[in-house]
Parts: sequence; structure tokens; C-alpha cells
Amino acid sequence: METNQEGPEVNDRAVELLGQYEIEVQRTRKGRGAIVCDTDQGCLILKEYSGSQERIELQNRLLKQTADAGLVEAEAIIPNKEGGLLAADGDGVKYVLKTWREARECSIHDKEECVEAVRLLARLHESMVLPGETPNLPMAFSTEKEYEKHNKELKRVRKFLRQKGQKTWFEIELLHHFDFFLEQAQAMTEEWKKYCNETADTEKEQDCAAFCHGDYQYHNILRDDRGWFLVNFEKCLRDNPIRDLYLLLRKLLEKGNWSVELGADLLEAYGKERPISAHSWIDLYYRFAYPEKFWKIVNFYYNSGKSWIPGRNQEKLERVAAQEKEKQKFLDEVFRSVSRLR
Repeated sequence: METNQEGPEVNDRAVELLGQYEIEVQRTRKGRGAIVCDTDQGCLILKEYSGSQERIELQNRLLKQTADAGLVEAEAIIPNKEGGLLAADGDGVKYVLKTWREARECSIHDKEECVEAVRLLARLHESMVLPGETPNLPMAFSTEKEYEKHNKELKRVRKFLRQKGQKTWFEIELLHHFDFFLEQAQAMTEEWKKYCNETADTEKEQDCAAFCHGDYQYHNILRDDRGWFLVNFEKCLRDNPIRDLYLLLRKLLEKGNWSVELGADLLEAYGKERPISAHSWIDLYYRFAYPEKFWKIVNFYYNSGKSWIPGRNQEKLERVAAQEKEKQKFLDEVFRSVSRLR
């Protein structure tokens, strides 16, 4: 095995782990928190894995199904010599070996690439559905329960800030905006719960289980001269596929100052590939309407020691407050049909 100058510890671990696979390795090098390998099976990447055996098996099944469907190009898990999906080093730390491309990320500044990323997502979702009778299916994710957890944390942090003596500029600004965003969070959660309760009796038992990528953002949408390649499915979960669309669009729209035109074009691109049902449209509305970015800022502040707040977080808070008017305009323009559908 030929390796570059990465230090003996990295190379020794790579040799130990890669020796558990039926591959010939020409070279290894450090990637983003991983080891990139040039092999006789192409470019592969070895990454530490902290999930359960059940999760890696689910991930592998979804990736195989996606490959069989042939609608998008995505990573594949390479089995070891014994057919297992994971390899372990001498300390028992587990690793997964996957196909990889050293390609660039999707450009968030190129609208055509963003539109194509949305089309790819719609095609991916067509492949990420399992039969309802599949053994050991995980429970479906509950958005309303997640929002309730967020709201409890927001109330806890607001109480902490109110009781805190000397406050930094960031804490003063955070407290200044707190009531508005907390009331918004609680209102959206109650409305979403009410809608779910109203439709619970009319929802038919699903004969299939839909899954999401779980982390569908531009970092995981790669492009090279061979085309597009989707990676990092470790966070895949059972939820309405609209979850992935929301995550990608929220990040793009925050950077695009909640452009109605951009949002409408991206939603149209997805809908042409995979029509969005009335229920999913309402689901998407409430995900956008919930002040998740504000919660993320609060969560980072409260769980990071609170002794020093990076300037970037202060900028994020200012941006969230400044963009609120444009966000509401976006919701009013793009989701004006929600009240009728409800």
C-alpha cells in the first residue's frame, strides 16, 4: 500500500481497517474527518461510525434500493470480507467504507444548480420508500413533539436570561427578541398539533414507509464531470420527505433573503418531479413558519458554556430579526392556499 505523509498513527489505522476488505489500495490521504482511499474499486472513503447496527442496515437497504431504481447517483456501502457493513479497529471503534467522489459541492449561488439539487431530491424520494410490512421499521418522526421539546427549552432559556444579572450585549439582544419568537413558536406548534389531531381519523393506514436523507444540504450534493453524486446518508430517518425539501430550502432562502421568486421556482421544480400533496404542503408551511433558526441560536448559546459568544452568532441573531418581515412575506405569498386547505 502506498500512502502519503499523514503520520504513522493514521496510516497504521488505515492499514488495519482496510485490510478487512477485499480491495487493493494504492494511496490513502486525510479527507474531512475521514480517510480517502484510491483503490482498484475506485475512490472510497473510510469514516468513523457511531450509529447502531440496525441503522447501518437500514441505510444500506435504502442505498441499495436507490441504486436499483437508477434515478440518482448516490454513495454505496462497501461490505468487508465477511459481508459485514462495518469494520472495527483494535479499540473497538467502528468504521464504514463507502464509495466517494472528490467533487465540488453544489453552488448555493447558482440558481440552476439549486433547481437541479431540488429535482435530484424529488427523484431520490421516489427511491426512499419501503413496504409497510418491512420488519423492524423505525417509528415515524414526530414534528409536533420535536417542536414541543424546542419550546420547553426556549422557555427555560428565557427564564435563565431574565434571572441573570450582568448581561452581555448578545444576551440583551436575545432577550429583546425572545417574547416575539417564543410566542410565534408556541402558536405554530399549537396550530400544527390541532391540524394533525383533526386529520388523524381521516388519515388512512399507510401501506408504505417514506424515508428522508436527513441532512440534504449543499455540502452533501456533489458534482464533477460525471454528474451529480449524493453522500452522507447517516442521518436518514422515517419522516415525511418534505423534511429534506424544507432543510435545503430554508438554508437557501436565508441566504437569499427569503426571495419569493426563488422559493416558488424551487418548489415548482420539486413538484414537477414529485407532486406535493395537500397534507405535505401544510406540513411544509408549518416547518417554515416555526422559528427554527432562532431556536438554533438559543440552543447553541445555552449549550456552549455561555461565557463567550462568537461574533458569528451575534450576526446570525441580527439577520434572523432583520429577515423576519421578508420571511412572513414569503409565507404569505407562497403558502396563501394553506388556510383554504385547512
